[in-house]
Amino acid sequence: MRKLLASPFSSLLAVVFISVISVVRCCSPKDQTALNAFKSCDPDSGRVTDILLRGESEDAIFQKAGRSGYMSGSIDPAVCDLTALTSLVLADWKGITGEIPPCVTSLASLRILDLAGNKITGEIPAEIGKLSKLAVLNLADNQMSGEIPSSLTSLVELKHLELTENGITGVIPADFGSLKMLSRVLLGRNELTGSIPESISGMERLVDLDLSRNHIEGPIPEWMGNMKVLSLLNLDCNSLTGSIPGSLLSNSGLDVANLSRNALEGSIPDVFGSKTYLVSLDLSHNSLSGRIPDSLSSAKFVGHLDISHNKLCGRIPTGSPFDHLEATSFSDNQCLCGGPLMTLC
Repeated sequence: MRKLLASPFSSLLAVVFISVISVVRCCSPKDQTALNAFKSCDPDSGRVTDILLRGESEDAIFQKAGRSGYMSGSIDPAVCDLTALTSLVLADWKGITGEIPPCVTSLASLRILDLAGNKITGEIPAEIGKLSKLAVLNLADNQMSGEIPSSLTSLVELKHLELTENGITGVIPADFGSLKMLSRVLLGRNELTGSIPESISGMERLVDLDLSRNHIEGPIPEWMGNMKVLSLLNLDCNSLTGSIPGSLLSNSGLDVANLSRNALEGSIPDVFGSKTYLVSLDLSHNSLSGRIPDSLSSAKFVGHLDISHNKLCGRIPTGSPFDHLEATSFSDNQCLCGGPLMTLC
């Protein structure tokens, strides 16, 4: 058996689990002896290549029992003896604690490292950049701290980076854009500071960028509107200033943009047109002024629009998308009138 996946033998997955997790409340000594005798490895190389153990309710046994997985303990450095590992997934167990063993960076064949959804503490290993084949790094929903290691930008094969919901501090590395293969960058709900690095402008494969709920400051770069495949942009709950680049809102590939709860000023760019297809646009809780652009009425589709809590004035345009929006989308502005606000102009 090459991969340790959910199956009727899931209860025996401690074949590797025992050497990976020092479980506080787990098996009796008798059961551990039995599980240690159970061998499972690649039939050709005789090596363990994948550890895929995910909690929550994704395991078929948990689904059948109508409950989710929970396990406590810490990651034992003995996992580093499994030098042929390509995947290490110990995600969504809720109770795994302790730090990531630094020796994990010696697993030269590792392509996937997913430890999300636990209570892991400490910092991202400083030498994470040694994992030259790593394509997925997911440490989201833990209790990690420290800065993004400078070596991380050496992971030239990285396609998915998720550090959401931790306590990561410091700035985004200036050479972050050297990660040319990245398509998803999810760094929201941390304590990041500084501005958006200009090097990101060269990440031509970037589809999703989430920097929300940090302390990012400075303007939204004009070049961000030139990112051809950017589909999701979450910059909400930061300290961004300046105006909204017209090129950003005229980017026909952008589906979701959340710029709310910043300190953005100026008017909403009048750049919408027949190619505009926005599933969601949230500009609320800023200091935007002027009128609502009439060109929004010519957009191909606008699903959700929130421009509340700004300093906008004038009559709310008629027609789509304004005819299906609630008054809350326009509330608490300086002098908006008409439309769903039911206020005479």
